[in-house]
Amino acid sequence: MKQFILLLFFLTSFTTLAQQADVVDFKRIEATLQADPSKKEIHGQVSIHFTMKKATDSVYIDAHDFIIDSLQLSGPKLYSEKDRIWFVDSFDAGKDYQVNFSYHASPGQTLYFTGDQIWTQGQGKYTSHWLPSIDDMNDKIEFDLTIRAGSEKRVITNGALQSLIMREGESEIDWKFNMNHPMSSYLAAMVIGDFSKKTIASESGIPIELYFRPGDSVKFEPTYRYTKEIFDFLEAEIGVPYPWQNYKQVPVRDFLYAGMENTTATVFSEAFVVDSIGFNDRNYVNVNAHELAHHWFGNLVTETSGAHHWLQEGFATYYAHLAEKEVFGDDYFYWVMYQSAEQLKELSDQGKGESLLNPKASSLTFYEKGAWALHILRERIGDQAFNTAIRNYLQKYKFKNVSTEDFLAEVRAASTTDISDWEQDWLQQTAFKATQAFNSLSRSEFMNRYFEISALRATPLSEKTEQLSEAIEIGNDFIGQEAVYQLAGENPLLSHFLYEKALASDNLYVRQAVAVSMDGVSERLRPAFEKLLNDPSYVTIEAALYGLWASFPADRKRYLDTTENIVGFQDKNVRQLWLALAIITPDYGMEHKTDYVDELLNYAGRKYSFEIRQKAFEYLAELQLISDRLIDELVDASVHHNWRFRSSARTLLEAMAESAEVRDLIVSGLSGYSEEEQRYLKSKILDE
Repeated sequence: MKQFILLLFFLTSFTTLAQQADVVDFKRIEATLQADPSKKEIHGQVSIHFTMKKATDSVYIDAHDFIIDSLQLSGPKLYSEKDRIWFVDSFDAGKDYQVNFSYHASPGQTLYFTGDQIWTQGQGKYTSHWLPSIDDMNDKIEFDLTIRAGSEKRVITNGALQSLIMREGESEIDWKFNMNHPMSSYLAAMVIGDFSKKTIASESGIPIELYFRPGDSVKFEPTYRYTKEIFDFLEAEIGVPYPWQNYKQVPVRDFLYAGMENTTATVFSEAFVVDSIGFNDRNYVNVNAHELAHHWFGNLVTETSGAHHWLQEGFATYYAHLAEKEVFGDDYFYWVMYQSAEQLKELSDQGKGESLLNPKASSLTFYEKGAWALHILRERIGDQAFNTAIRNYLQKYKFKNVSTEDFLAEVRAASTTDISDWEQDWLQQTAFKATQAFNSLSRSEFMNRYFEISALRATPLSEKTEQLSEAIEIGNDFIGQEAVYQLAGENPLLSHFLYEKALASDNLYVRQAVAVSMDGVSERLRPAFEKLLNDPSYVTIEAALYGLWASFPADRKRYLDTTENIVGFQDKNVRQLWLALAIITPDYGMEHKTDYVDELLNYAGRKYSFEIRQKAFEYLAELQLISDRLIDELVDASVHHNWRFRSSARTLLEAMAESAEVRDLIVSGLSGYSEEEQRYLKSKILDE
């Protein structure tokens, strides 16, 4: 044991004294993997191929809490520690080596079991929690994965499917995939679940596989609307062909982010799975374009460190905005840019602005300030020079790692324009250059008209009625909405005429602005407002239902009857509001009250996604429908892997626990909770 500890000491010292990337190049990792949902384990057989750059006696692969089950009989020796597996031998410079072993692990993160789905999320450097890999994006590896799963399941992972092999005597299939090119380890991924698939092709012939739950077939088209157009646009706009052999997209439950650009296999939140009505309010277009753009910016060329993170997120954000411009038009593009400029200006005015080269900057900085930096740069040097720089940058550094200076060198080579002041203003300074942004936005006739209307906010309504009326008549999404929002709290004698005009508008979003901004519905506006219950917008329907229900108690039954069968988005926003209102409406569905409560409680249950559960928690708490069942679900949510959901559940539970009755329920059920749940309850609720 003493010799083994000394060995680990020397190995750790080696790593400290020399950067491993200068010593070894990991070329390829082949793995056969099987996830065990009952134990929440991953089992793997791996073959790791690497080439030595320098002679040494040890190298390592990152692997967190792996248990080695078997080793190869000859070749390098293996030693496992908490977060690494060491290969020890007399390694010669220039020689190729291969190490084979099998393992199992119980990942505390990165590999998630969510109901009938299994998926991974290796953002940054966490793939090594389920697959031996390198927690450094500067070492690019070809991952060729075989995933073993039940015959009723479908597997999605990096690369192209090579074969399906039914295991003799078993109800399992080996899905064998192959990657053609290397990538950073954090971009390796797998998804296992009950999915259907449709395949389309880009203009350039790239197969695009689009996955969905079998029960969501009617949502397939609106969810993936414009996918081909986005793909074809980005290939043409970027000027470099899509660099991978195929592309896949799959929605999963309880995902940690909006989406993740795993190479050839984007995973995204099923909250974006929508029908044609839901598309109007919450669609996948931006995330779709953003994750695809990453396949050039992030996957093909990858940052060397966090100081250059904008090269990935800023570029993906900018090109996603351009794709939205292609789909939705110029006004939409300028509106999105304006919204992000307002956020960045507010942050900057508070003294919280950040440099794009700050490795600890916020997502807003990396994403939106990065996009603005590129937008201003393009205006400064012109389309031709900008596009040339982008193409040269991608072609020169493909499958490599890059710094900001690498990109700037290509910009300087493509343009004679001095960009030193741009570098200072947009890369180095913490302040957001709001004046430059405003001047850019002012090139849009639409934005200038919007600025004229928004400048009227402090003007008395009696002095701006004509301008607001004209703004509503224009029918522009954003100008019309701005005019409507300025009516809030105004004298009904002056505002009702304008509200009527807005409610009669052909523009969905102008009508929606009325629904979400009015505080109470007048008798005069009631007939037009009632029509909103049939509008093609779940946001509008939800707001209109509550507004009408609150304003006209005598007609509550009619409004509830009208909307009884509307579900809404994936989080069942309209249905859950309907249940809450039906429960507290006297004399409505008396024989079904218990059923309504049970349905709402069911939505709080762990069989549903966190978006559904969180909304149910909020309604149940507001209605004071506290029960041991609700407490159990809140405790379960308090250790959920999605931190936003976990945090909201804890906040709600801790507020409830101020009641002695709730604390008694927690104490009485304490022994039935998991160790993790008990630790949380004892430290935060019971003060033990």
